[in-house]
Amino acid sequence: MSKNITLLGSTGSIGTQSLDVIRSQGYEVFGLAAHKNVDLLMKQVMEFRPKAVCVVDDDAADKCRDAFDLMSGETPTLLRGKEGLAELATLDGADIVLNAVVGIAGLAATLAAVETNKDVALANKESLVTGGKLVIDAVKEHEVHLLPVDSEHSAIFQCLQDENSKKALSKILLTASGGPFFGKTRKDLENVTKLDALKHPNWSMGQKITIDSATLMNKGLELIEAAWLFDMPADKIQIVVQRQSIIHSMVQFDDNSILAQLGVPDMRIPIQYALTWPQRTHGCAPELDFNTLKQITFDTADEETFRCLAACKKAITKGGLAPCAANGANEEAVALFLADKIPFLKIGKLVEGVVDMERYGEAYTIENVYECDKAARAYVREHI
Repeated sequence: MSKNITLLGSTGSIGTQSLDVIRSQGYEVFGLAAHKNVDLLMKQVMEFRPKAVCVVDDDAADKCRDAFDLMSGETPTLLRGKEGLAELATLDGADIVLNAVVGIAGLAATLAAVETNKDVALANKESLVTGGKLVIDAVKEHEVHLLPVDSEHSAIFQCLQDENSKKALSKILLTASGGPFFGKTRKDLENVTKLDALKHPNWSMGQKITIDSATLMNKGLELIEAAWLFDMPADKIQIVVQRQSIIHSMVQFDDNSILAQLGVPDMRIPIQYALTWPQRTHGCAPELDFNTLKQITFDTADEETFRCLAACKKAITKGGLAPCAANGANEEAVALFLADKIPFLKIGKLVEGVVDMERYGEAYTIENVYECDKAARAYVREHI
């Protein structure tokens, strides 16, 4: 069945892999959005011929307009800025919006799509970490589908495809690769460089999420995301380190039986499931070869060494806007680490410091979400 897709974040790692899936399925692209990589965006525009395009960065949007002027035939409508990103998510013509934007910048677009009655394939976990109540309430009100793209949440979603399974769910077992520094002590991590942290053992991802995987912040964010997606208390979500990234997550039921979803570590599998759901079709990712798979191991996540994970657990226990604050602090701290402004271990200290502040009881409104994010970033800049 043909579908029209609006893809937000098309030039990033998830975005380019999403286009692999769209290409393999013969889907149409209605809209594309990028931050500022106009060169890659224009290649995508020439191949997929979308009706509308958004470029968030203003200078890059001017460059895109100049490139459009040189195109032959019909050119896409050009939107710009954060407002344009949200507007693109609302435009009629798309059957589903795939949000692959990185960070809290994706929240407004998620809400905009849902509030205009569009299904959303969600790779932007920060939409739920920062604005979970707002997003879930809107999904229920508008009776749309929120389809997870993160491999772990897709795995859980795939294991809960009938109502009886959902009712009998007793625990979520959220798997983690452990990142590039699994088994290391805090002493070992004192002099970690960004080049060290950007070497993930299993997955090909963008810089920010790769650093988050190295600090285990990504797993903390995914725990919060899972709590919202599956209406599950945080104490019923267990982190399990699965070093080979073959088991993408598991669910446990009232009778203590466990279901798991397995596959090669290739993001095109969960992307495809989100786009083809509730159907399954042939795809472009390789199959798992049990003749060469030597072992599957399990370990415990080290929260003493990787303080970001502990901070996220504390944040969701606090509730309110505390997860939003943790995310904002982390986004700011990771940017500083990538700019060689702070050491690796400082990321966790800054996130913990923000979460430990005595606040976060404000009303859960979009305005307060952004104010909380702003305050968390300010805290980080003041404490480096």
